Amino acid sequence: MSDWLPETPRTLAFPTAAYVTLAGADWLASASPHPDEMHTLWATRPSAPSVLPCGTAFDVINAPALFGRRMADRLWSTGPGSGPVAAHRGRILLFTAPGTAQRLPALLAWEEWATAVPPLLCHGSGDAVTVPPLHPRRPAADRTPGAGVPADEDPAAPSVSRWLVAPDVRHPWLPGPDVLLWACVRAARSMAGPAPEAAAQHPVSLLTAG
Repeated sequence: MSDWLPETPRTLAFPTAAYVTLAGADWLASASPHPDEMHTLWATRPSAPSVLPCGTAFDVINAPALFGRRMADRLWSTGPGSGPVAAHRGRILLFTAPGTAQRLPALLAWEEWATAVPPLLCHGSGDAVTVPPLHPRRPAADRTPGAGVPADEDPAAPSVSRWLVAPDVRHPWLPGPDVLLWACVRAARSMAGPAPEAAAQHPVSLLTAG
């Protein structure tokens, strides 16, 4: 793993599937107004990233790499888990329930830890995001000698999109705004130090109830 992104946890509690299954591809394609065209594109160019609209199948919360990594860590270590998670151009993309992009900023505005949360890009209805290839590109060492590796195709380059938790079912569970707020707060506390994080802990069930 390149040094621009924190190391993936080596635990069974944090899935690190890098390949999208057929069922996962069906779910991704359902975000497009032309799902058959997406399947055709992926069949001919399985190692190329693609662009999909947000707001129907999913929203995306786009966080700086370190903070997004901590959010995902908290979701899996002490929370309910996450939906698909991707890395793209030095940032973390957390796929969430539709409507999360609109509601999360308002929830954060009322949270006392909001100032400790770095700026998040919330992609919802009317936005589109680049999703990683269904399958990772072959490492440069496996390519034809002398062919060269363009910077945007080197799997070790920070600009490369890749799945950290790849879609693997037709209807994945996606966290909503309350769960993402909880993850933001826990990540902010963890970056502030162990004492602030332990001072006030709110179980996910309290934030998601009702």
